[in-house]
Amino acid sequence: MSEYLPQIIQQGFNGLSLGAIYALIAIGYTMVYGIIGMINFAHGEIYMIGAYVGLVTLTAVGTQGSVPLPLLIGLMLVAAMAVTALYGYSVERIAYRPVRGGPRLVALISAIGMSIFLQNWVTLGQGSRDMAVPTLIAGGIDIPFGSFDVTLSWSRLLIIAVTVVLMAVLAYFIRHSRMGRASRACSQDMRMAQLLGIDTHRVIAFTFMLGAVLAAVGGVLIAITIGKLNPFIGFIAGIKAFTAAVLGGIGSIPGAMLGGLLLGLAETFAAAFISAQYKDIVAFGLLILILLFRPSGLLGKPEVEKV
Repeated sequence: MSEYLPQIIQQGFNGLSLGAIYALIAIGYTMVYGIIGMINFAHGEIYMIGAYVGLVTLTAVGTQGSVPLPLLIGLMLVAAMAVTALYGYSVERIAYRPVRGGPRLVALISAIGMSIFLQNWVTLGQGSRDMAVPTLIAGGIDIPFGSFDVTLSWSRLLIIAVTVVLMAVLAYFIRHSRMGRASRACSQDMRMAQLLGIDTHRVIAFTFMLGAVLAAVGGVLIAITIGKLNPFIGFIAGIKAFTAAVLGGIGSIPGAMLGGLLLGLAETFAAAFISAQYKDIVAFGLLILILLFRPSGLLGKPEVEKV
């Protein structure tokens, strides 16, 4: 067991950083579902657009050392959050608001159409080839374990640190801000919230924008960590983040966080100890087991229909 301990620590660290990205995206799914009971299947493309905006900002500012690294990464994050917030609002305004009162299948088809549109929109503008992202954060902390060194890379540490900070800010915002209280009221009873004077259209639009902002942060951070991106990275990341949201309990923000971390760990350990070709099988097999034995997810609550 001792000879496997360094690798377990290494893969656990990698899994936590990957799970943090899934959690950032999954929160957007779970917030939208918690309020309007629909799945935003264009959310993965918002994550992809955030990564591209970060790269465009990096290219515009340059990497020649004229701008301090913390400021450069901050500019990338701010630009990505601003642009994706507009995209999030547009998705809600164009693809969801006109069909919100209709059958859910109509909204689902509308969301899938928006996803395909955004994917092709970026493909036309940036091309379908892989694009390299310059290495901004190199190196890390090397911890020797006999013949095996555990490496805690700075870029992955940044992912974990930023995610923890954002989760804490989000939890405080949802609990103590006026918009957060309005969001919780809408998630409990949309019609009653509207009768009490809450602008539900504004709350729903804000929810889409907030989810887009969090996904954009994940897109920028994973781009500077992995070092490449293309217009199709949003699809598989979005599906896995949706899996994480269902795993933790769709509609539950803590559940989305937990589901993202568990999925990241499961996927990373499967790739390391079984085969990289089986990591997706393990991830989606975990989803099937949860749906079979606990359909509401780990932290979700069974829905009670009002009559």
